[in-house]
Amino acid sequence: MDVQGRFDGKTVVVTGAGSGIGRATAERLHREGATVIGVDLDGGRLAALREAIGDDRLRTVDGDLADAPVLDRVLAAAGDRIDGLANVAGIMDGFLPPDEVDDETWERVLAVNLTAPMRLTRAVLPVMLAAGQGSIVNVASEASFRGAAAGTAYTTSKHAIIGLTRSTAFFTAPKGVRCNAVAPGPVATNIEAPFRSQAAAQRIGPFLQAMVPPVAEAGQLAAAICWLLSDDSTNVNGAVLPSDGGWSAI
Repeated sequence: MDVQGRFDGKTVVVTGAGSGIGRATAERLHREGATVIGVDLDGGRLAALREAIGDDRLRTVDGDLADAPVLDRVLAAAGDRIDGLANVAGIMDGFLPPDEVDDETWERVLAVNLTAPMRLTRAVLPVMLAAGQGSIVNVASEASFRGAAAGTAYTTSKHAIIGLTRSTAFFTAPKGVRCNAVAPGPVATNIEAPFRSQAAAQRIGPFLQAMVPPVAEAGQLAAAICWLLSDDSTNVNGAVLPSDGGWSAI
């Protein structure tokens, strides 16, 4: 359920805003009063978001966050105030095991899932630190906790995003900026996750069939992200919140 006015007067950057969890987060933030800077690789999806929301509290930036110039465009769109950042954008890795993962897959997955959130965090922190307040939420994964949920590149990137979250929380806490993570299980999004490895399908498949809970809706993850971005969670910092239907309890 939306909390009306919870983000009135606040500006929040959301990556992956064109679809899935990112779009659900952007839409909820907007409904709760935020000015949203929606970032996505796909300009067409951002156009659809603009059509759905259709007012001046949505500003969009299309581009690949793995490319440094896109960060400058995000900061320009936000202006002199950034109250929140939701690092949602991510890609899968075809479930490739370490003996099969190719350099292109490894480098691309790490660039999108880890390096881009780090660079955007680094870019927005001066604005937040100068204001003495701010909240950053990273999207981790069930693959942040175990090796049987994805391939090697994705699993490595999502373990590392927890390290980025906790390090950021530690360094920025004295200056009023919080950083937390949400760890989803399976979610209905546009991210495709086919097996590109027969060996991985044979090894991981039985674990997924035995343990994976029902697929969540993107809005359920958006609710958790928005709570961590909001002042309702002011005493939460450096935490990793599973939103996985109980998968992490198994």
